[in-house]
Parts: sequence; structure tokens; C-alpha cells
Amino acid sequence: MNKFAVSGAGGTERLAAVGPVPPQRQGGQGPRAAGLAEAEGARREGAVAAARGRLHRNGLLGQVDAAFVVQRLEEAGATLLALPSHGYSTAMRTTKLDIVRVAMEAYSHDRARLRPPMPDSPRISRMDEALGWITLIPLDSYTLRRLVGARALVSPMTQRHLYSWRRLAEAMGADHKAVQRWHAQGIACVVRALADMPG
Repeated sequence: MNKFAVSGAGGTERLAAVGPVPPQRQGGQGPRAAGLAEAEGARREGAVAAARGRLHRNGLLGQVDAAFVVQRLEEAGATLLALPSHGYSTAMRTTKLDIVRVAMEAYSHDRARLRPPMPDSPRISRMDEALGWITLIPLDSYTLRRLVGARALVSPMTQRHLYSWRRLAEAMGADHKAVQRWHAQGIACVVRALADMPG
């Protein structure tokens, strides 16, 4: 469904078809919003400079394109989901009485749950770097940030996306083709931010 925008000069008005656009954050007027925008801009510039420095050190700065960014975000999503979801708890303690431990193991009806291997340290560092790229999408395009982040989540066991295009479209109340375009816009924002900053 197309929306129409009014344009024209000197009293002549013309209706032009405008394609669907992702929803934007409402409001943003006033001195507090201006201060937040300045802080976000400074933080964003620092994040871009740090990301470009890491890419330059690794010799990857010339390879930054949409496919590279998508691949790194999907690797980061799989790494994130491979990390343990909880830390140490008292439930993990074992008893010193051998007979109790043997009885617990013999009569437990829990099926062993397959877990992906724990990611190594360099992969976790790459995950942190790539997930930081999502913040390079402007703050007023928070919907694009959420969309790119959700689409980056890939199962480490099956290598399938947790959220298909149609599932994301249903959640956003839009067509799946529009969601794919919005995702491409978000990835393009990241690529531009990494490529345009002088390094």
C-alpha cells in the first residue's frame, strides 16, 4: 500500500507515491533531546574509529561490504547463542557421598541436551566487535537496529536464522519484502559508517 506525499511550489501541488519506510521514533524535540543527540553522535564517532582501527590492524578494511558485514554479524549471533546461558549455581554442586551421586545419575530422567562447543576467546572478541557495529546505525532508526540484531541470530547447531523474514514481518506488521529492504538499509548504514570515516 503506497502513501502519498504532497510536493510543489507556488501553489501547485502534486501527489508523489512514496514507498513504505520503517517506523521512526516519535518526538525528539527540546534541549534534553539535543543533548542526547550530541552524546550519541560523539559515542558513535568513537565506536566507528575503534571499529575501523581493528579492521585496519587485521587487514580487513578494504573488504568491508554488505556481504562481509552480514557474515560477521551472523557469526557473532551464532557465537552469542553458543555461550552458556547461565553461570555457576548451587544446583551444579555435587555431593561427596558416592552412593548419593550414583543414585542421582542412575535414576535421573533428564535427557542430555546437545550444546554447541564453547566459543574460543578470539571468536568472542570478534562477536563483541561485530555486535558493536549495530550501534553504528543512527539512533533515530532504532527499528533498523532491532531488525539487524534479530536477523543476526543464527543457531550454532543448525546454522539457520532464528527469525525468518516472514516471522520478522509478522512481528513488525509489514510485508516480508519490505523487511528485507529495511535490513539492507541497516546493513548499508553500517557499511557507510565503516567506509566513510577517515582512517
